[in-house]
Amino acid sequence: MTRPPASHLMLTALLLLLGAGGGALLARLGAPLPYMLGSLITSALAVALFQHRFPKGYDFSQRFRMLFVGVIGVLIGAQLTPAVAALLPLMLVSIPAMAVFVLGAHAMNYAIFRRLGGYDRATAYFAGSPGGLIESITLGEASGADVRLLTLMQFLRIIVVVALVPVGMSIWEGYPVGSAAGSTFGPGAVGDWLSVAKTMALAVAGVALGIRLRLPAGQLLGPLALAGALVLTGTVEISAPPWLLAGAQVVLGTGLGVRFTGMNRAMFVKGMGLSLVSVAGMMALGVALSLIVARLSGLPVDMLVVSFAPGGVVEMGLIALSIAANPAFVTMHHLMRIFLTVGELALIPRFLRF
Repeated sequence: MTRPPASHLMLTALLLLLGAGGGALLARLGAPLPYMLGSLITSALAVALFQHRFPKGYDFSQRFRMLFVGVIGVLIGAQLTPAVAALLPLMLVSIPAMAVFVLGAHAMNYAIFRRLGGYDRATAYFAGSPGGLIESITLGEASGADVRLLTLMQFLRIIVVVALVPVGMSIWEGYPVGSAAGSTFGPGAVGDWLSVAKTMALAVAGVALGIRLRLPAGQLLGPLALAGALVLTGTVEISAPPWLLAGAQVVLGTGLGVRFTGMNRAMFVKGMGLSLVSVAGMMALGVALSLIVARLSGLPVDMLVVSFAPGGVVEMGLIALSIAANPAFVTMHHLMRIFLTVGELALIPRFLRF
């Protein structure tokens, strides 16, 4: 594999430093999920203001991002305890509700993008999927959708949810979720390099396992499954210092922010407006279903709301970690959302003509 040019590496390092600074500032202000949002905001601003100064062909390293997705997977897997297994029967209520969410959210998004956005049928259909980012882009391109608009709307869906859900959950909980004051993840302390080394080793092994087995969201599910199996069997104890999780948030947030590279202002402004309407509708549907499932199952409403929020699997897992909302349970629901969405994306277009 070709080594990235030095200018690309320097720009990545600069964006990460800016993201860490933005995260530290938001943490000091008591903002929700500060390192994720701070790095997302700073990198998006850098793209908006200085995109013309970026080296030609610059791309944020996906291998580097994948490593820290693996770290999140390990930390989520570490929460797989017998108490989580006891919740599995309750998924008999929540999983059918997830199927309702996928179909309802997709139909609503199609109407929004078709009527308000004026998108063609193929673009509106694949841009409106409430999950399966890569699959929707791949299948949409094959169906003649506008890949630029499709990509923009799929990334905006994740980014808007990541930005708004922590704020909403902070209002719900009464304290900033994921803030430096409120989140610790195991007994690891700053400087506990042995726990960091163990977490990173499991992340690398888990990512390799997930990719090798071609698991859905393998870079997350592989480390999650590996860490979960080791914890459930009592083979290892997994803990990590808070700064490792903060660093993972910076990498993920920066990777999301630079996705705006190549977008013109008019496309972005229109897309953002449509995305806000879309996300508001999906969140309203998700909250309604969460209240129904909570009434039928007795599960906590906040955990269900995060489970139905149509963001990225990794980012929603981070939010679940922040509010102690059983991240393994939440992650299972998001993987099911992606599975249902991908199945729908593959089957329904066979009966439609775009």
